[in-house]
Amino acid sequence: MTSPILARFQLDYGSFKLAVDLTLPGSGVSVLFGHSGSGKTTLLRCIAGLQQAQQGFLEINGNIWQDSGQKLFLPTYKRPLGYVFQEANLFPHLTVAGNLQFGLKRLAKTESSVIDLQNIIELLGIAHLLQRKPDRLSGGERQRVAIARALALSPQVLLMDEPLASLDSKRKLEILPFLSNLHQQLKIPVVYVTHSQQEVAQLADHLVVLADGQVVAEGPVSETLGRLDVPLANEREAATVWPVTVLAHEAQYHLTQVGFVGGSLSLPIIEAEIGTPLRLQIYARDVSIALVAPVATSILNVLPAIITGLSDERNGQSVVRLQIGNQVLLAHITRKSAVLLGLHVGMAVYAQIKGTSILN
Repeated sequence: MTSPILARFQLDYGSFKLAVDLTLPGSGVSVLFGHSGSGKTTLLRCIAGLQQAQQGFLEINGNIWQDSGQKLFLPTYKRPLGYVFQEANLFPHLTVAGNLQFGLKRLAKTESSVIDLQNIIELLGIAHLLQRKPDRLSGGERQRVAIARALALSPQVLLMDEPLASLDSKRKLEILPFLSNLHQQLKIPVVYVTHSQQEVAQLADHLVVLADGQVVAEGPVSETLGRLDVPLANEREAATVWPVTVLAHEAQYHLTQVGFVGGSLSLPIIEAEIGTPLRLQIYARDVSIALVAPVATSILNVLPAIITGLSDERNGQSVVRLQIGNQVLLAHITRKSAVLLGLHVGMAVYAQIKGTSILN
């Protein structure tokens, strides 16, 4: 699917107003991010048809599901979508296989499936759970089954409303790799709601940042996370995400070299074949700046960069936006350091990257 999702909604609750005009990619994962009350779940429910905005237009896969100007509103049960809630909401009296078959029976009344359910079962790692009932599953396993059941409906879009919010940290880490693998394999777009920066970094291809019912920033995740006008840039967990490719392994040093357009990085050894694409996360707090290339340092990753933005915070912190090749990088340094170094936009510097983490 390549047709974009067009979503324009205006909804007025008096104390809360939603006003968005979005064009989302027709593939990959679009993440709706914001703090509680920002409007992300309301927007998702408008897409699902669970809430009807007074003014709205929604087009998915070339099909119009809502057009208030034409008094058109397709009810939820007529919209070919999958919806995954915070709680799995599985049928307790049915086995996992029974829950999946329920979705297929619903589909059989309307159209044939274009989703290979067996492939989904394997991707989500639930083949060994098919004969269990929900009360014998962990929280992470229940959510994986809920996702499979939603996909069994062969939807044109998969909507996910904070599917990891009710899980503890261990279960979140358990399910994230499955979600990451799944979104790389799916041919349908996913609209995913979260307030977790870790989920944004790991899953998002396209990021929409909401506040008070309005879009404050949107675009490809690598670009949007690097914007200084987005609140995320100032938070402790601020990070940028780089797509990289495995170039070589240095077995004697237990290192792997990965490349991007404009440079390369050395990372702790990764078990991946040459040419494997990876997603790399770099926290702003792990980046420092030097005016000249260090000649004696234990930091392996020192890259030439250009300062493209500079923002000062009240807490004595400066956020520096750097351009390295085709990638954007953020650095958190003290305001004093920025002043002593004389940093300014357009300045050529060296970025020292002290730590990275592989997301998939």
